[in-house]
Amino acid sequence: MRRYIIQRLLLLVPTVLGVSILVSALVRLIPGGAEVLFCQEGCTEEQRQQIKKQLGTDKSFPEQYARWIGNAVRGDLGESFQTKRDVAADIGTRLPVTFQLGAMALIVGLLVALPVGVISAIRQDSLVDYVTRSMAIALLSVPTFWVATVIIAYGGKLYNWAPPLTWKSFLDSPSENLTITVIPAFILGFALSGTVMRLTRAQMLEVMRQDYIRTAWSKGLRERTIVLRHGIRNAFIPVVTLIGLQVPVLVGGSVILEQIFNIPGIGRYLLTAINQRDYPIVQGVNLVIASTIVLVNLLVDLSYSALDPRVRYS
Repeated sequence: MRRYIIQRLLLLVPTVLGVSILVSALVRLIPGGAEVLFCQEGCTEEQRQQIKKQLGTDKSFPEQYARWIGNAVRGDLGESFQTKRDVAADIGTRLPVTFQLGAMALIVGLLVALPVGVISAIRQDSLVDYVTRSMAIALLSVPTFWVATVIIAYGGKLYNWAPPLTWKSFLDSPSENLTITVIPAFILGFALSGTVMRLTRAQMLEVMRQDYIRTAWSKGLRERTIVLRHGIRNAFIPVVTLIGLQVPVLVGGSVILEQIFNIPGIGRYLLTAINQRDYPIVQGVNLVIASTIVLVNLLVDLSYSALDPRVRYS
């Protein structure tokens, strides 16, 4: 187990490095460099070059990236072009906000998807099954930003209601914090639940057809015992894999929802940085997100042995 964990952690380095290089190169392909936003109308070429020199974008991309990654290894992600604030410090204050929103959304999604998927499988082709399958397709089809826009628009039009726009951290005011985050968390969680629900149903159907399940039925065991003790644990390994793969979906969904609901998370921070060509922020956020996704998937892989004792890592 220890050797496997060390190998996976070593693989984290080239994976995160490759993603970081790709994103850093792509953001520089956006029309209009970072110096454009600092250049007033009538800015001369000499002034433009001076601004590029101040920002450090006058050098080639390999030189820029090598300097940035060298500092990043020491924990220095640079300064924002726009605000001159330390990027690592800003990420440190915004990352818990996005983690909170993602964790709440994941809890909502799993509380909906797992029991509904199991019930749909053990009541195959019943009315409950047809309803839940239709619900899963609907949840997969409806974009989160559209749902958020409809809630805000109709809330204001019909009930004279609008979501609170002043952020409060959970430590400062738990009630106000939950009031702000509960609606986007439900929207994101329901969007996540559609995929997990369908896979849970499919895996449970496959497991319930196995010979050892028929043997359990023939012994006269109760349905609850068969489903909980013999069915769910064997069906949930692919589901856990999918949950790990949904982390990028949660981060991507939070980018839009944080912007709509004025939540100061890392997604909104990234979106603003892309619009402003703020390369240090884009690179720093990407580095943190890529590292988080790789670590989450490592934890998912390690959880297999807890679900299935036959799984061993050597």
